[in-house]
Amino acid sequence: MRKVSSVDKAARIGSRHQRVSLLHGFQPSPAACDDAPDLPTTIQLSQSRPGGMPQVAGFAWAALYWNIAVVLWGAYVRATGSGAGCGNRWPFCDGDVVGAAANGQTIVEFTHRITSVISLVVVIGLVVWCWRVTTKGDWARYSAVLAAALLANEALLGAALVLLKHVGNDQSTGRLLFLCLHFGNTLLLIATLSLTANWLSNGSRLFTLIGKWRQVSSIGLGLFATMVTGVTGAVTALTDTLFPSTSLASSMAQDIRSGTPALLRIRLLHPAVATIAACYVLWVIWRSSIGRNRLSRPAIALIFLLLVQVGIGMTNVLLLAPIWVQMAHLFVADVLWILLVLVSADLLLEPAVTCGAGDLASIVKEGRKR
Repeated sequence: MRKVSSVDKAARIGSRHQRVSLLHGFQPSPAACDDAPDLPTTIQLSQSRPGGMPQVAGFAWAALYWNIAVVLWGAYVRATGSGAGCGNRWPFCDGDVVGAAANGQTIVEFTHRITSVISLVVVIGLVVWCWRVTTKGDWARYSAVLAAALLANEALLGAALVLLKHVGNDQSTGRLLFLCLHFGNTLLLIATLSLTANWLSNGSRLFTLIGKWRQVSSIGLGLFATMVTGVTGAVTALTDTLFPSTSLASSMAQDIRSGTPALLRIRLLHPAVATIAACYVLWVIWRSSIGRNRLSRPAIALIFLLLVQVGIGMTNVLLLAPIWVQMAHLFVADVLWILLVLVSADLLLEPAVTCGAGDLASIVKEGRKR
């Protein structure tokens, strides 16, 4: 019987798992991998510790879903005018939240604060767990830390809105500024959580930025336009709450009437910016499907979500922005943003180190010497 060498065993392991973690603490140089023969099977060497990846990836997706739910509840707080339900106290509540004397708006606002605290605890737990199962250089580790920082900033911006009384029926410029900062921060938070969960799930967490600067610039501008679309959408939702209309005609007249508040005029920007963002989505669909004989699954999902979002947006206008349509519009926008971020990251980044299977023997030998 022929004695099976360690190299044969390693090759068998590589054939079973296309992306595995071998020789922990050792990573071959990019130059060494560039010299490796170009074979159909590739094995990416990762520094991540084995065993904890499926669990932490699932927890990361759960953290993302929870934060989306918190964002939706925050929109419900704004739509129902419950932002002042706890007065100008933060983080405590100035009013009863239980019992017969409890006010509905107070309960809604206080619930939002409780869910936000839970979000902070969950994301901090994600950072700790991710830090334990990954090692230096793993992008998922740093995106989790960034998510925690953005969530802390989210809490501070929410506190500022309350303490400065930019809630309820306030129509000040200060409220507009903090609203834009708050929702922009929310989009970045969702993006970092999405990337963390995705990188932990697919096992590829060491990247380099592509060298095509024109494509990088296009993707950056497209993502920025999409963020601006979300921010102007948040402003539009606020104006629908502060300036309710009784008919579609009166709603359109409000936007062009002389002496119209600035908030209503800003509402006109949303459709224009949304058109630019839609063009970017179509460009991403084309780029992600280039070289294929058919549309990729992400491209099909983007097309479907884009059509659904346009339909919900039109319904929102025709029905004069009922709360349930606003919530649906925001939810689809969040899902569309997540998918767009993931597809854009796939176009922007490429694995930092990939080695041919034929080069595995030399890697094993070098690893033994260390």
